[in-house]
Amino acid sequence: MMAYIVRRLIYAIPILIGVNFITFVLFFMVNTPDDMARAQLGAKQTTPELIASWKAERGYDKPLFFNTQAPGLVKFSDTLFVEQSLKLFVFDFGKSDAGRDIASDIAERMWPSLAIALPTFAIGLITTITLALLIVLFRATALDTAAMVIAVMIMSISGLFYIIAGQVLFSKILHWVPISGYEPGWASVKFLILPVLIGVFAGLGAGTRWYRSIFLEEINRDYVRTARAKGLSEISVLFKHVLRNGMLPILTGVVVVIPSLFMGSLIMESFFGIPGLGSYTIDAINAQDFAIVKAMVFFGALLYIIGLILTDISYTIFDPRVRLS
Repeated sequence: MMAYIVRRLIYAIPILIGVNFITFVLFFMVNTPDDMARAQLGAKQTTPELIASWKAERGYDKPLFFNTQAPGLVKFSDTLFVEQSLKLFVFDFGKSDAGRDIASDIAERMWPSLAIALPTFAIGLITTITLALLIVLFRATALDTAAMVIAVMIMSISGLFYIIAGQVLFSKILHWVPISGYEPGWASVKFLILPVLIGVFAGLGAGTRWYRSIFLEEINRDYVRTARAKGLSEISVLFKHVLRNGMLPILTGVVVVIPSLFMGSLIMESFFGIPGLGSYTIDAINAQDFAIVKAMVFFGALLYIIGLILTDISYTIFDPRVRLS
């Protein structure tokens, strides 16, 4: 298994280089270093000298991918892309364009992100799997049809609607929870209840339909008929046998997202004023802070790759027939 993990980590290197390359291309297609300098310095205080000094301090005065002024192979190495990318692979995220330490910001802001993402993920997973099993219990009935119609309706409505409607109803009208904001410690609970509930509700439709289809594939297999023949109740068959054997496809979509929970929710954190990594990324994009944007894209891609590796490892745990080679 260790050899497999090492091989997958080696395979991840060109993927991360490719992700970083695309990030550089897309960002600098929209923004120029001069635009970035004006955004950081303030439009009224910028002079050509200040802009040139700002770019030189942060390395933005160098060519992006190819330095025609340099000799030999240095044409490729003495560039903004190589200099900034190499640091990422040793987890040196450096300073933001505004001068803040990015690693410290990530370490500080990942906790508010996790405070939303973890309960949303855990409650949502348990709720959708339970609902899917109950719907399968009443399969091919009017209740099954009604549940699927409701699930499609939930999926068809934008998540932004749930956020705005939840804020208006529970914060503006009923005054049950604050409309936005965040405080550290247990005081944060009152700020997290609404975004967590909205996150769970918004994911009910897609999650329930997906898990229902998985369990319906299992419900007619031979081992289920054997369990029924032994006299087990339908609920025992579903929750003990169908659920356990349906875990393998569920793991595909579940384990892979666990590391990504650190990245937070871009929209949810922005609407509710949660100072997590999602709002951190949005603020960086708005401020044209490329140092933060490239660090967060690299961090997110790395977490996704780790999630894929964990998914493969989890296969071997839940299905002994699977071998990593």
